[in-house]
Order: sequence, then C-alpha cells, then structure tokens
Amino acid sequence: MPKKKVDEKKGWIRIFPEFNPVRVKYKDIFDMKQFYEDLHEWTLEYGWKDYEEDLDRYETYYGERIAQGGAKELWLIWRLQKTPAGVPTIAGKSSLTYYLDIYFHCIGLTTAEVVKEGRKMSVNKGEIEITIETFLEKNYETGFDQSSMLKPFKDLFSKRLYHKVLEQRKKELYQETYVFQNWIKQWFKLKRYQPYEETKGFFTSKAWPSHLRE
Repeated sequence: MPKKKVDEKKGWIRIFPEFNPVRVKYKDIFDMKQFYEDLHEWTLEYGWKDYEEDLDRYETYYGERIAQGGAKELWLIWRLQKTPAGVPTIAGKSSLTYYLDIYFHCIGLTTAEVVKEGRKMSVNKGEIEITIETFLEKNYETGFDQSSMLKPFKDLFSKRLYHKVLEQRKKELYQETYVFQNWIKQWFKLKRYQPYEETKGFFTSKAWPSHLRE
C-alpha cells in the first residue's frame, strides 16, 4: 500500500484489484544484485522517482531472516511516483500523479556458482516473487474540495468533463504496468503472453533457469 491511504472517495484509483495484483515468480539461479540494479535503471528510464523526495532512493523497507543453514528470506518494498507527461497543472501542481509499489519476497536465497564463457560467477539460487501495485491520484479534486463554490461541481467535472482524459490515463498506467511485468519476465527468461511489452531488451539477463541451461 502507498504511504497515503488508498481511498477512492478521496481521489485515489487502484488500477488492479487489491486481491489480484500483478505478480512475477521465479525459482532457480539468478543474480539478485544485478536484477536489483537493472530494475532500478528501468524505473529511472520510465521516469519513476522516490515517493516523497523526488529522488531515486526507492527502498522504504528491508527485512532479512537467515535460516540455520544460511539460506536467507528477504522482504523489500519500493515506493515510487511520477507525473504523467502532458497533464495540466492546477495551482502549480500536476492534476494527476501515478504511483508504483513493488514488493519483493525471496525465499531460500543461497549463493551459487555458474560458469559463463569460461569464467566462474558467484550468483544466487532461490525463489523470488515480485508483486506490483499501481495507483492514480486525482490531485485536481483537492482544488474542488477546498472551495465551497467549486465543491458541488467536483463529480460533474470528474465523471463528465474529465472522464475521457481520466480513462486514457488509467489505460496508460495499466499498459505500463504490464510492460514492467513483461520486462521482469524477460529478464528471468520466463514465457510472456501479455500484449504490452518492449520490442527490444536493453538489459542482459543474469538468470539461468534450468530448462534453458546450456
């Protein structure tokens, strides 16, 4: 969940149902550090910033538990936001804001070795699940709420005058969420079935699933 409470009556729109967020799960050999760095670069390329400080330090939570045999269980949370291009500003503030929450959960994460082009590489083996939630905030509604004269017209503006723009922006964020999911699947060399994805991979995968092992 974002740090602000998601309340659709107060200008928030959840792009995917809370009970059915976008997920990717992978269990095999991969380089956790490289995945983390590549994911960070992808979000920068798409204009995402830190939730509060408009920087690129996304991580708001890190939890770690080490089992008796040394295997790790990790929990990480990233919270990001961005201003969509082309939306008008109202009183110096963008009329809409996009939010992206990413939850990482790693189970049984251990050190592993792979040989690539004759060189040994120290990587990881285990299971990782990434859960993605996206939201849209209607900032323009604040202006209506703060004016006793304009407040009665808030629903009229949202549901009629601004409805088409709002639906287009919801679709845009919906599509970008699936582009993001497909990029993650591509990185882990998983099968992809969604229609929204990048046509070219700009990051070298550091995952070695068993069914594709050389």
